Amino acid sequence: MAKRDGRASDHLRKQAAATPQDELVAGSPRYPESIHTQALFAQVLERGNLQRALKQVRQNKGAPGIDGMTVDALPEYLKQHWLEIRAQLESGRYRPQPVKRVEIPKPDGKTRPLGIPTVLDRFIQQAIAQVVSAQWEPHFHNHSYGFRPGRSAHQAVREVQATIRAGYGWVVDMDLQAFFDRVNHDRLMARLKSRCPDADLLRLINRFLKAGVSVAGSIEATKMGVPQGGPLSPVLANVVLDELDWELDRRGHRFARYADDCNILVGSKRAGERVMASVTRYVSDTLRLTVNRLKSAVDRPMNRKFLGFTVSRNGAKLKVADKALEKLKDRVRELTRRTRGNTIAKIVAELRESLLGWKAYFGIAEVLSPLRDIDKWVRRKLRCYLWKQWGAAGYRELRKRGVTVREAWNTSKSAHGPWRLSKTPALAFALPLRYFNNLGLPSLAPR
Repeated sequence: MAKRDGRASDHLRKQAAATPQDELVAGSPRYPESIHTQALFAQVLERGNLQRALKQVRQNKGAPGIDGMTVDALPEYLKQHWLEIRAQLESGRYRPQPVKRVEIPKPDGKTRPLGIPTVLDRFIQQAIAQVVSAQWEPHFHNHSYGFRPGRSAHQAVREVQATIRAGYGWVVDMDLQAFFDRVNHDRLMARLKSRCPDADLLRLINRFLKAGVSVAGSIEATKMGVPQGGPLSPVLANVVLDELDWELDRRGHRFARYADDCNILVGSKRAGERVMASVTRYVSDTLRLTVNRLKSAVDRPMNRKFLGFTVSRNGAKLKVADKALEKLKDRVRELTRRTRGNTIAKIVAELRESLLGWKAYFGIAEVLSPLRDIDKWVRRKLRCYLWKQWGAAGYRELRKRGVTVREAWNTSKSAHGPWRLSKTPALAFALPLRYFNNLGLPSLAPR
């Protein structure tokens, strides 16, 4: 934990004394309601803004940073130390700690770096993010959907679908290479200043950008990039890429952007190739970022994916992308692996949580046949799991569930493996759809 100066002004101590002891953020002054007339940095430290920030950080949970403090320990820590922290923030002496670098697995087997700030720094970042977002939100482009209040990935996907149906049958699918790692700090700060002209606020944001990263116990400087993992990063990413949005608008393009994932819809392949070349130059020369040529392409929309979805060839109906289906199958395999030794009820309860979360996002899909196939596959995995658990008692279990002597004997004495047997009529009869419904296994496709 950074060194805390124990001295605070008499003014602050009087404010703290007037604050109810049950407040989560002790010592936060009661600012007037008309916060828009205040300096932006004062809005960051406004009592209501801090309380909202603390609530959000606690909801988001997350792992501890380099100091080991947990989210649950934060409220009590703030009650004890907020006066000191606030004094450091107001005097410009607050120094964010380096973020802890962890590698998160990606579906393609690679990893992406994630920076975990300390929970105290997450709290302060969240308070800053709320104020910066409020300043920028009215000016963001209407086709920007990522990390904005009242906007979602579903809306971005629907925007792309509607544009395809309007006759724009080609997509310029742009992938920004290591976007969060390559944001130019000077350009970002200059752009922030245009709508947040508060020197104290800008100084603090710059310190978060340059706080460094802890990798295997050693601290590395951060000269560029916005570390993924902190609450401030998505807002800053939108500030950077808002410039791209308005450039695309100026050129008359139809597009949808969610964070660094951008689809531009055009009417022909030739137009798409021209747009790809000109926008790539703009991204490189103006934004000082790089388009990943290996992952970007001009193609028919049904051959590309956007936020986990693609579209059908006929009617541009929403369809879950193959990679999203494979990722779900990997999760099911993990939960049903043989060595776990859990009861089927426990396995289904864990599957239920994953499947319902997946369905909440992908449930807008209009092409249902892949979802029906996944439902069948999940039930087959569970039949396979149970068959392995039954072991030598397989014959007895089948007979107990009404399978004929002949079918039970042939199945239990078969030389085939559990996965092959999980598709046999005997197991389908012994463990029908009704059995899994009664256990609470959800269906991904509407019945």
